[in-house]
Amino acid sequence: MRLDKKISPFEHVIYRHYRIMHGLRIALAFVLTFLIVRLLAIPEGTWPLITLVVVMGPISFWGNVLPRALQRIAGTVFGSLSGLVALWLEMYSLPLMLIWSLLVMFACGYLTLGKRPYMALLIGITLAVVCGGATGDIKTALWRSGDVIFGSILALLFTSIYPQRAFIHWRLQMAEGLTHLNKLYGAYQSPNMVERPHLEGRLKGLLAQIVKLRALIAPASKETGIQKEVFEAIQTLSRNLVCTLELLVDAYWSSRESHFLMLNARTLRSAQLLTLHSMETLADILRNGDPQRERDFPREMEEIADELKSLLHGAGGGHTLEPPIYGYLWLSLELTKQLKELGDLLTLAMQKSA
Repeated sequence: MRLDKKISPFEHVIYRHYRIMHGLRIALAFVLTFLIVRLLAIPEGTWPLITLVVVMGPISFWGNVLPRALQRIAGTVFGSLSGLVALWLEMYSLPLMLIWSLLVMFACGYLTLGKRPYMALLIGITLAVVCGGATGDIKTALWRSGDVIFGSILALLFTSIYPQRAFIHWRLQMAEGLTHLNKLYGAYQSPNMVERPHLEGRLKGLLAQIVKLRALIAPASKETGIQKEVFEAIQTLSRNLVCTLELLVDAYWSSRESHFLMLNARTLRSAQLLTLHSMETLADILRNGDPQRERDFPREMEEIADELKSLLHGAGGGHTLEPPIYGYLWLSLELTKQLKELGDLLTLAMQKSA
């Protein structure tokens, strides 16, 4: 499967409202499970429903499903066996049963803070469910064990039906971030602005949005086979773009004299427009995966770099650039380099076959 396939309008709707879709999935699964329990007259029928909610609740993306599924099945089976052992011990010695439960719950609490928290959680829950019946009531315990396992299997089945993919969600969020960056850059560099726009709050919001993308790295990497280091590098470059823009704005609006000079530099305005277009191109590649635009992107970035270098080197002809102007040109060139590196990484990621 090509990872650069176009995100369809239907997927746009699904992933824009992924929390609503997750809620609908759990609601429908609960109702269907309830009907199955009633139609089959399953004893202790509340436990499949409870297990369904516990298992499905934290599952959001396909990249999380398989490892969590294995953890939950293992936790359910081990918890069921532990509960049956506890009931068997209780028939002979209550203190021995309490010691056994103490050891199992200690393991549960210890593992909850480790790498397999979901498995540990279900060990404790299933132990409580199974041994919570009457003393020596093995039949009820067996039914509860089977119900919990049945609920886990149903939860995994419902989760696997048209699962949401973290990689697609990541692409949409990255595209939205670049679009937001494009608007902020355009507002700050607009020749129609008489005074510096006060958009610091939106810059902080954009940075916070980029930081939240870190939660998608692990499941997206599992779905696509792309190394986490690639996503981490993209994450770092995205943060650096926001920080560079903040410094760029300070240099652009540092004084009226330097701002007026830059405002009337046609070559500089051309570079600014090309930078805006490059951000739009990256966002479009993320949404539509256009191979032609991926190939054209490096050439666009070279044009911007050449424009900025010509302005910087122009100072060698006996003209000394003012510090704010020199700083602005240098930061613009740095922004161009970061965009080019980001484009290379995104192209590398999206051209991979999963």
